[in-house]
Amino acid sequence: MTEKIPVGILGATGMVGQKYISLLENHPWFSVNYVAASPESAGKKYSDAVSGRWHMQKDIPNGVEKLVVGNANDFNSAIDKCAFVFSALELKDKKQLMTLEEEYARAGFPVVSNASAHRWTEDVPMIIPEINPEHTDIIRDQQKNHGFNKGFIVVKPNCSIQSYLTPVYALINQGYDVSRLFITTMQAASGAGHPGVSSLDLIDNVIPYIGGEEEKTEKEPLKILGQIENGRFVNYNKLEISAHCNRVPVYDGHTACVSLELRSKIGITPPYTSQIIEKPYIDLDYFIKIWNNFRSVPQELELPSAPKRPIIYKTENDRPQPRKDRDLENGMAVCVGRLRRDPVFDIKFVGLSHNTVRGAAGGGILNAELLKAKGYI
Repeated sequence: MTEKIPVGILGATGMVGQKYISLLENHPWFSVNYVAASPESAGKKYSDAVSGRWHMQKDIPNGVEKLVVGNANDFNSAIDKCAFVFSALELKDKKQLMTLEEEYARAGFPVVSNASAHRWTEDVPMIIPEINPEHTDIIRDQQKNHGFNKGFIVVKPNCSIQSYLTPVYALINQGYDVSRLFITTMQAASGAGHPGVSSLDLIDNVIPYIGGEEEKTEKEPLKILGQIENGRFVNYNKLEISAHCNRVPVYDGHTACVSLELRSKIGITPPYTSQIIEKPYIDLDYFIKIWNNFRSVPQELELPSAPKRPIIYKTENDRPQPRKDRDLENGMAVCVGRLRRDPVFDIKFVGLSHNTVRGAAGGGILNAELLKAKGYI
């Protein structure tokens, strides 16, 4: 590309918005030309708006620090400043957030959202590009249904889902009939934003509750694995998920312990026995090979943020670990380890992903790259 596409970031002063700004520095396709936040920050120079609360490990990129913050509630202020927007908005009123993102789309802006408000809108795709890139096909129906012209809304799923769903999908993609998942997540403190969880609550502690997280973990994969019928999404109905979600004293990196039941490899009938070892379609070495060899559309298209290896299997008994493995492939890979037989289900493994990169801003950027490559942006 000879000229970069100007982008805007809604919610630019928050943790996810800051991560977007940090990751988009020197991006080969996109440049940050517009930032917007709450009315309290509007009108300020960006560096002043985040003074004392810039939480990234590197400085504000050159050029962004001088941008004047717009009012995210006023889509008119973004007109002529950017071609599309990343939505990192955080509003307690989900209906208000839904309406606001729709207003941007109606004004002609493609909206690439991290927010949960539209994840269950029946014609809004919830994308993990390695799993369901074809779900972008519903965009034309969405535009027709809502009277959008050039605008539309695409969302990414909850951050914890990235740590396990791609490895599960890789098995499904190879013909394995995955029927049930039992998942326990250990989610990093940064997933709660800033100031997030009080240090007095989290240090020397595990909090066995994250509001809404278990429901998202159990339901969102079914839409991602589903299909489009008559201009709306129909959920995948061959999988049941049970989840426990916990907040742990880790800065970055969501870990998931997954037990998985296989009905069979499609076309192979399971023997009528409770002995796992007799199931001919369970081959641990082959599963590891599937994961290490897994590639999908983002890799085929060579999207700038796509990990060359979307799934990386670690053979050490004590991996993956957040400090050692969350930054693999610039934080965009899923690290998997400890694959073994499960005496109750069939197999179990541990997955890890970087929650603020792959699970948040990096995942949103990869979605935008997919949309650009497919001609929607």
